[in-house]
Amino acid sequence: MASPPPVPPLPPGHELALIDRELAQLDARRRYLLARRDWLLRLPAPHAWGPGAPARPKEASAPGAQNVLLTLGAVLLAVAALAFTLVSWGSLGIAGRSAVLAVVTAAALGAPALLLRRGLRSTAESVAAVGLLLTVLDAYAVYAVSATGVDATAYAAGAAAVLAALWAGYARALPGLVVPLPAAVLAAQLPLPLAAVASAAGPVGLGWAVLATAALDAGLVLLVPGVRARTAVSGPAAAAAAALAAGALLTGLSETASAGSAAAAAGPAVLLAGCAALGVAVAWREPSAMAAAVVGALAGVAALGGPVRPVLPREWTVVVFLLLALPLLAAVRATALPAAVRRGLVRAGAGVAALAALSALAVALGSLVLRARVLGEVWAATTPPRETYGAGPAAAVTLLVAAGAAGWLARVLPRPEPGVVAVVLGWAGLFSAPLLSGLPVAVVLAAQLAVTAATVVWALRIGGAPGYAAAVCAAAGSLDLSVAALDGRTATFAVFGLLGAGCAGVAAYGRAARPLRSGAAALAVGYAAAVAVALGALWGLAVAWWALPLLTVPAAVAAAGPRLGRVRLAAEVAAAVAGGVALLLAAREPALAALVCALAGVVCAGAAVRAERRGLGWAAGVLFVAATWLRLSLSGVEVPEAYTLPVTAPALAVGFLRRRRDAGASSWTAYGPGLGATLLPSLIAAWGDAHWLRPLLLGLAALAVTLLGAHRRLQAPLLLGGATLAAVAVHELAPYVVQVVDALPRWLPPAVAGLLLLVVGATYEKRLRDARRLRAALGRLG
Repeated sequence: MASPPPVPPLPPGHELALIDRELAQLDARRRYLLARRDWLLRLPAPHAWGPGAPARPKEASAPGAQNVLLTLGAVLLAVAALAFTLVSWGSLGIAGRSAVLAVVTAAALGAPALLLRRGLRSTAESVAAVGLLLTVLDAYAVYAVSATGVDATAYAAGAAAVLAALWAGYARALPGLVVPLPAAVLAAQLPLPLAAVASAAGPVGLGWAVLATAALDAGLVLLVPGVRARTAVSGPAAAAAAALAAGALLTGLSETASAGSAAAAAGPAVLLAGCAALGVAVAWREPSAMAAAVVGALAGVAALGGPVRPVLPREWTVVVFLLLALPLLAAVRATALPAAVRRGLVRAGAGVAALAALSALAVALGSLVLRARVLGEVWAATTPPRETYGAGPAAAVTLLVAAGAAGWLARVLPRPEPGVVAVVLGWAGLFSAPLLSGLPVAVVLAAQLAVTAATVVWALRIGGAPGYAAAVCAAAGSLDLSVAALDGRTATFAVFGLLGAGCAGVAAYGRAARPLRSGAAALAVGYAAAVAVALGALWGLAVAWWALPLLTVPAAVAAAGPRLGRVRLAAEVAAAVAGGVALLLAAREPALAALVCALAGVVCAGAAVRAERRGLGWAAGVLFVAATWLRLSLSGVEVPEAYTLPVTAPALAVGFLRRRRDAGASSWTAYGPGLGATLLPSLIAAWGDAHWLRPLLLGLAALAVTLLGAHRRLQAPLLLGGATLAAVAVHELAPYVVQVVDALPRWLPPAVAGLLLLVVGATYEKRLRDARRLRAALGRLG
């Protein structure tokens, strides 16, 4: 194969130009790769490095390391300068001192200009910070050398003002620096407070100085163009304004609270007025500063009410502050005001009203709760002294004024919450006013009955959430009145009768809401029961015998039946509760308990005559059986089977005929009453019988019933017989089990119990399936 012809050589000039172009391209590629490498090294997240990449060669980025080094350097220079000023200052003469400080300070303040031109911003900031610190040391040096006769606090105030001005000018000369202007802002916080301290202006004067400084800070942020955009300046200035304004406010409040006269409270009140003006002004200028308007409005209320506080009693001072705060609520309609100011004023007024109402509500409710003392001396006619319930009607006035304000807000704002608050506060004020005013007992009861009636009428009229709130208040008032009426016999019957009649009237009022009617019906039955108990006490009956007049209430409700209409269920539930109370009252006397059970059974049987109340037949049967057992036990009967078997036989016969006629009838309905009439009394007697014959016969009978139920697939005989058989077996085996347990080691029962729990836990799912199959099998029985 022939070789290619040789390439003729280029002229030297052309070859040199080609080599230069290649080298330039290599240099450009190298610069690109170096820049790319530097960018990759500056990546902040370690996830940017792949699994095959080499380990990152730096633990900190270049700017972070630079900032750390510059900060440490600035700190070290500051420490050195401080040590020089405090320790080595005295070893130099006057000229040497001045020259050293002047040269070092000038160098530190001038160097940042050169550094900024070279792009070394971080270094410039650090050096500038050192220069600012040196100016502070210069000021201290001047004081130590030539101003030792001047008051230290006054000199510090002047020095702080001069330094703030110098630092602000330095920041204007070097706008590229960030540190000087925030430092100037912080230094500007000191002159006025220090000057007030130096002049012994007192707490109020110091408060004014602090408030003026806060106003300057707020003006700097809100009025000076461009400051708000610089967060390094606006942030410290805003924080300082808030802190100083809070200090001035606290000073005014503390001085007002400690003032002993109206004249002494005037100065702090003016300071509070200044705080109010500043807060509202800030909110007027800044839409997001609603909190400033709230604080300002509260300060204004405190300023107006401060001089009044030393003159009036504490409870009436609350009324004054409430009256001063109520005009703030009118701002809800002042649409011309800025939104932040309007919302702040309304919330401040609502907050003062809420605090006043809560304090008064605590006094009013406390006085009502104190009435419970009468329960210790029922019908003793002992009237507690007026001082027991409070110092006067100021709490009631506060509640009524707050209720009026809430009612006005309910009309202005289409929301139900203010209406509910108005109802609750109005009721509390009206209901507690007679009691807090120290009126005679009869007048108090009559007035509170009238308030309760008016509250009920209001609840029926307005409806909605306020209506339900009024109904709850009326119920609470009725309960409190009922307790207070127990102080005397006449009061008890009068109050209980009137309240019961009123509740019955509400229950019968067809236009009322159904929940209100049902609740009123239940209360009417309850008051009827209370009157019956009071009659028993009036007749001198023993407590247990109060059950007899009490049973007349369930009997009357059962007789009324369908005539009660929609409130029937509520009335019957209340009547059932009254019947249960009657049974409990008679429980201590077995003979009376048997009579009460029998009468209650008659009431239930009478109610069960109606088709919709057939279920009460079971209750009647239980009560009749209980009455029978109680009477048998009182008669000393030792063989209850002689009385139960004659009942069981015809009952089972009737059940058998019922099942033949109606195959769908439950075995509990057909055979349950007959079997229970004999098995249960016999089981109770067997547990108290020390002989073997009764348990044996009962066990055999229960076994036969169980087998018959299993054969005929009848649920009632199977379960009743099985339960009786198990109870008899436990009774017979119990003594032997006790002996065995006594003979066993102490550790064995816990071990067996733990093993049993482990087995049950391991087979838990299987046990659940077995239980479900058992329940299903029982459900299929007749």
